[in-house]
Amino acid sequence: MSPAVSAFASRRALELCVKWIYAVDSFLTRPGERETLQDLLHDHGFPSLLDYRLWRRLQYVVRNGNASAHSGAEEVSVNDAILSLNIVFDLVQWVDYCYGREYEERKFNAKAIPKKTDKSAEIRASYEKFLSEAKEEQDRIVTEKNKHIESLLKQVEELSKEMEALKKENENTREYHYAPDMSEAETRQRYIDADLKAAGYVFSQDKKRNCVETEYPVMGMPNASGTGFVDYVIWGDTGKIIALIEAKKASESSSKGRTQARLYADCIENMQGYRPVMFYTNGMEINYWDDRSSSPVPRQVGGYFPIRDINRIQSMRLIRKPLNRIPINTDITDRHYQIRAVSKCCESYDKGNRKCLLVMATGTGKTRTAASLVYVLLKAGFAQRVLFLADRIELVKQAKGAFAEYIPDTPSCNLLLGRDDRGADIIFSTYPTMLHAIDNEKNSDGSRFFSPGHFDLIVVDEAHRSIFNKYRAIFEYFDAALLGLTATPKDTVDQSTYDFFDLPHGIPTDVYEYDEAVNKDKVLVPYYTIETATSISDDGITYRDLDVEEREQYEDDFMEDEVLPEKIPAEYINKYIFNQQTVDLMISDIMKNGIRHSSGNHAGKTIVFAQSKRHADFIIKRFESMYKEYPGFICRIVSG
Repeated sequence: MSPAVSAFASRRALELCVKWIYAVDSFLTRPGERETLQDLLHDHGFPSLLDYRLWRRLQYVVRNGNASAHSGAEEVSVNDAILSLNIVFDLVQWVDYCYGREYEERKFNAKAIPKKTDKSAEIRASYEKFLSEAKEEQDRIVTEKNKHIESLLKQVEELSKEMEALKKENENTREYHYAPDMSEAETRQRYIDADLKAAGYVFSQDKKRNCVETEYPVMGMPNASGTGFVDYVIWGDTGKIIALIEAKKASESSSKGRTQARLYADCIENMQGYRPVMFYTNGMEINYWDDRSSSPVPRQVGGYFPIRDINRIQSMRLIRKPLNRIPINTDITDRHYQIRAVSKCCESYDKGNRKCLLVMATGTGKTRTAASLVYVLLKAGFAQRVLFLADRIELVKQAKGAFAEYIPDTPSCNLLLGRDDRGADIIFSTYPTMLHAIDNEKNSDGSRFFSPGHFDLIVVDEAHRSIFNKYRAIFEYFDAALLGLTATPKDTVDQSTYDFFDLPHGIPTDVYEYDEAVNKDKVLVPYYTIETATSISDDGITYRDLDVEEREQYEDDFMEDEVLPEKIPAEYINKYIFNQQTVDLMISDIMKNGIRHSSGNHAGKTIVFAQSKRHADFIIKRFESMYKEYPGFICRIVSG
């Protein structure tokens, strides 16, 4: 048997199974053509379709499959391969329960897997050859197979109604209980050990620095002997235990390990004079608990923190100051509502809350306020590493420039432009880039560079629209405090946004809305709407109203299968059609009737919203062609 080949095949089987589920279940939104397996697993309602514990386990199949494809056969053990196969078996069992005509509950039997044979070397050699093939040939083979698979999935879609009817019937007549049947020892071997190794940990029973030790004896337990054995302890670079892990078997709730973890932490603190942080887990749910921090409540995390992050968190615990002792930098924010927003967030974080949401009208300084708050958090030792997320490349660039101006002494990095300075204190990124970086940015030992404990704070720009679907995976992965920013009025922010930030509906951490900014403080000026239109943009195009030449062009543009529409509606015109005449009319109206530049010579600074980048390029060319006589007149696209 070749573990690497098996793990790779299990990942492929997972992908096919997930695509099959998407094809037959109308509960799921149909995915786009270029969506990855991770997109499918995290988006479109898929996580809520499965038992949460089974859904979490699917990541092991992805991880082991990726390791087999990218790192070589030596990176995948027999246990890794069996684990992947077991999880795919459980997923197929769930599919059979939901959609199968003759469901029968089965148990995974690892003993039925064929043992090593004389062909193992041949299989491994074939696998190594597969990895060494030219990329073009691999792409060609994969493309051909994918085309065949897509054609099969389209056939499956035709069975969708039948499958849905079966699912309803099966859910009413069958029972399905997902309870992974494995001992604590198996849970540790298959899940916990694998996760710790993936985080870069080395196991040792005699080395007392930067390693993991198992079954560590402690004194002072409240039992007859007064002794106990901690499942895992993590030794830091100072020679002290900085963390412990209490394990329960997969079929039990991870919360059962909470009390025992605290007792072990008490014993270790008494033994070494230093309290470790705690993890307790059933192999699928990992809970982190630092009961001496500003947020002493246990919380579920996306994985184990590597030693470097635990050391950093422990050192921050020693130097941290109350946030109300750090003065707000008025060189960054000096308006009363900005200072109020920073103060309210600091008060909330000091109380142990880990999520804040600021609602601020456009133009009132959301980014500046965020920078002012980050300045306080850095100075207080509340945060050392910050991630700023925005949903557009231009917004990332603008935020990076603003922070560099407001907090010039803090190293920062635009992750979209390169990886050389990815270790900076403040990282700026779009959501897709960060998702890609989590999976693909590696340390020299192969562990993830961006670990679950890498960031202390995540700033979420336009938080009302960017925190759901597949991007929510970012916030489930990183264990960081959150600061949400939005210009959407508090009464129209979706209720789920308030739920996400653990806030009462309609009550953000602080709010400064448009009416107050315009009418009370006069920091914004009101906007006025000046409407202009053409008959085509208002009424569309009617064939019989055109002259001979225009009818010929109409026929060329809109004739389909020898059928000519009598009229093209206005909404179709505005969405799909633009022409030089209409664009020139719009430009002329702006230049003649728009608000003037202070010189009075031409229109002032203006923003034009276009349907697409192609449309925007066309408008710019017409601007530059029509108004060459204005020196220094500049047009540019600020966002696609």
